Amino acid sequence: MILQNFKFRNKILKNRIVVSPMCQYSSRGGYPSKWHYNHLLKLITSGAGILTLESTAVSNTGKITHQDLCLSNKFQKKKFGDLIKFLKFYEKNVPICLQISHAGRKGSSFVPWIKSNTPLNKKNKSWQTFSASNIKKDKNWPVPKSLNKKEIKKIISDFVSTAIYANQIHFDGLEIHMAHGYLLHQFLSPLSNFRNDEYGGSLKNRCKLPIEISKKIRKIWPKQKILGARITGTDHYPKGIEVSDAIYLARELKKIGFDYVCVSSGGIYTKTNLKFFKGFRLNIASKIKEKTGIVTRVSGQMDDLKFANNAIKKKKIDLVAIGRKFINEPNFLFKYAKKNKIKKIINNQYLRCF
Repeated sequence: MILQNFKFRNKILKNRIVVSPMCQYSSRGGYPSKWHYNHLLKLITSGAGILTLESTAVSNTGKITHQDLCLSNKFQKKKFGDLIKFLKFYEKNVPICLQISHAGRKGSSFVPWIKSNTPLNKKNKSWQTFSASNIKKDKNWPVPKSLNKKEIKKIISDFVSTAIYANQIHFDGLEIHMAHGYLLHQFLSPLSNFRNDEYGGSLKNRCKLPIEISKKIRKIWPKQKILGARITGTDHYPKGIEVSDAIYLARELKKIGFDYVCVSSGGIYTKTNLKFFKGFRLNIASKIKEKTGIVTRVSGQMDDLKFANNAIKKKKIDLVAIGRKFINEPNFLFKYAKKNKIKKIINNQYLRCF
């Protein structure tokens, strides 16, 4: 089941496994570096059904670090275009999707292997961050600026501009990041949104900015291409986002014409009540799929393919997002395919190895 074809818009995926976006913090000037060529070439030839590029900022102030990918000008567009041509030369039949985001108050941070969960200072060229409200990400972080209406319009415009560039580059799909403590999550969560205007308060109001962005992108994103969102199933924190809130958002996205949601959770604070175990988001995702009928993908320790296959068989989810397993065990998918006597996903050049 997990290794069977799956139709997505005009694309036939060779299986239901998606390479999850994984931040590399290795860009130069916002555009892909040589590291990305090597990293992504391995991933697009891994046997997965879709490759999703790491979270890419819609503006310079939307980055997490200075080394984040960013797609906000024509030069960056050209550099991304070169990368996509390179990848498609090696693998034409694997759709390549781009996840786009704005970090909000999570931005202006050190690269994690230099100083984990630490904001930049003036010496390291910090920048003013923005959020739904002027509430810190954590106790040692600066206070973000609460976005005014004019600034919100600019954020919407930035998302649309990046989507237009992504289409011109010939990405096959687009994913809007509304989770992991990024700006749109900051608007969605009652833990970070204390606004008293039309963008705060009720669930409908807190969903307003993500929905406005989604509607505008749906209008300009080609119907034959894949369009989805990564959403938060729960904040894992008292008085935060609950599954019922995620169901509401997923329904609204489906009405707009989104093809799927990818269910994540946590991230609004550095530390929450999130507990890690095999498929720890599966039940949340299953509830969202059951109540909305939208194609549902789930992330979070789903790399036991026998376990994931069983979840798909039981129609709890449609797709699985796997990230780190493709790095620490690059051929795990080929080994699973061989064990199940399925050769079609193994590259011809590697058949004799399996």
